[in-house]
Amino acid sequence: MLGISMPATPSDEDGHGTHTASTAAGAFVEGANVLGNANGTAVGMAPFAHLAIYKVCGQSGCANTDLLAGIESAIQDGVDVMSISIGSPALPNFYTRVIDIGTFKAMQKGIFISCSAGNNGPSFSTVSNSAPWCLTVGASTMDRSIRTTVMLGNGEFCNGESLFQPKDFQSNKPLPIIFPGANGDANTTACINGSLDGIDVKGKAVLCERGRIGDIAKGLVVKNAGGSAMIVMNREYEGFSIIAAAHVLPASHVSFSDGSKIKTYINSTLSPTAMILFRGTILGTSPSPMVISFSSRGPNLPSPGILKPDVLGPGVNVLAGWPQNVGSFPILGSTFNIISGTSMSCPHLSGIAALIKSSHPDWSPAAIKSAIMTTADVLDNRGKQIVDERLTPADLFATGAGHVNPSRANDPGLIYDLTPDDYLAYLCGLGYTDNQVRMLAGSNASCSIITSIREGELNYPSFSVTLGPSQTFNRTVTNVGNAMSAYTVEIIKPQGVDVSVKPDALHFSSMNEKLTYSVTFSPLESGSGGSIGFAEGSLKWVSSSSSTKYEVRSPISVTFDNSK
Repeated sequence: MLGISMPATPSDEDGHGTHTASTAAGAFVEGANVLGNANGTAVGMAPFAHLAIYKVCGQSGCANTDLLAGIESAIQDGVDVMSISIGSPALPNFYTRVIDIGTFKAMQKGIFISCSAGNNGPSFSTVSNSAPWCLTVGASTMDRSIRTTVMLGNGEFCNGESLFQPKDFQSNKPLPIIFPGANGDANTTACINGSLDGIDVKGKAVLCERGRIGDIAKGLVVKNAGGSAMIVMNREYEGFSIIAAAHVLPASHVSFSDGSKIKTYINSTLSPTAMILFRGTILGTSPSPMVISFSSRGPNLPSPGILKPDVLGPGVNVLAGWPQNVGSFPILGSTFNIISGTSMSCPHLSGIAALIKSSHPDWSPAAIKSAIMTTADVLDNRGKQIVDERLTPADLFATGAGHVNPSRANDPGLIYDLTPDDYLAYLCGLGYTDNQVRMLAGSNASCSIITSIREGELNYPSFSVTLGPSQTFNRTVTNVGNAMSAYTVEIIKPQGVDVSVKPDALHFSSMNEKLTYSVTFSPLESGSGGSIGFAEGSLKWVSSSSSTKYEVRSPISVTFDNSK
């Protein structure tokens, strides 16, 4: 009935908030596992931090008024770090997004903000929560697999994942395998509700493509139709990104490549068979970390001159706390769950930021962000460049500065600092009107009395440059390492771009001393950035100290604009 509202409850109705909160600051719990998998001692990033939790989302979504009210309550309560695992479609400006409006006020109060990048990858310009006053976190894999192996009748095998690893399933018994989508029907390809009616799947392993409905729901469709097992294969754009889910029947999630191999095998014989073997928890898998396909990508739609996402954090198959018996397919009695998303990577960085804040209570939010970004890892556990869902080197629009390295972030050597006034100058430089700036700043800010700056002049720990003619930007670094220290610059030039830095050495004589350098980006005649018009490189300040070796790295992303 119109006008009747549902009663509000502080209870977690779907598990998302409990999972993210315990990731950020959960206590030590021995014997944590999900259905016997990933067994061990669980702990959040900052286990001795105090949690203040504000419920702003319900079963019907997240209302803008509730989002703003939650952020304002957190500001009034004096929190140090704000973790926002809430995404929305990328918009062309900041002043119409309530998260950007609310977090600007939080930043003005000295609060560090960590936000999820969104789960709309791998397409370009899908990254959300991309304001420069927020740390925007993409999602990566870990070196842990909840392994399943699909053994085909021809002897080929495909490794996959599943949380449901039944002990009573006859893994050594080959099952007939069928791909119902062979008829070309999109519904049967995806195994949606009712699509298997009239298809004989009884006692068979059924191959389903992802999409249309959730993977666990597909399993229920297969099970209700009489299927004995399910293999879920990726769509092409999802590549090698696979996740573990608590399926309702024996199942395996495999890559697009392996799924295509299974299809080829099914079509090659009149009596195709498969076995699903359950291997349990496997540690030390590679490559890791890898950017997961769903992690949203840059360029940054409202501000192309700011590289986003900022950094990667663990966001795939993350084990964390869970309220009992919630969700569409509850794991009965379990107080933990393993789920995936940039919502999971965000609280990892929130907890890490809290640890850095406790070590450096005088650092600004921008200083903490700089420490995280400039110390991030760019290599995986093979010592090679981090890859994406295609197993090809991931670009900066996927990785940002790289994968977080918490211990190095606590001692970065140099930081790029910012004040709230710097962001006002940046907003004016975007061409916003006074009213638009005031939507964010909540004050009587006027661009007529504020000296505006270009996006590239914001003292940010990364560079995102659109090149027609040459451009020069200044950066100021603050010494937070050894009092007496010297740094020299090392540059990896983007293809087709000349990069010059002046001065090419920095000499500090005291803690908190600030020095400024300039960097000029110039297109070379031979430079085009390739067919997509992008090129990448890095600028790194390397200390010459024998006691502590600092490497302060900033990624460089260049977009070529041949119209300029």
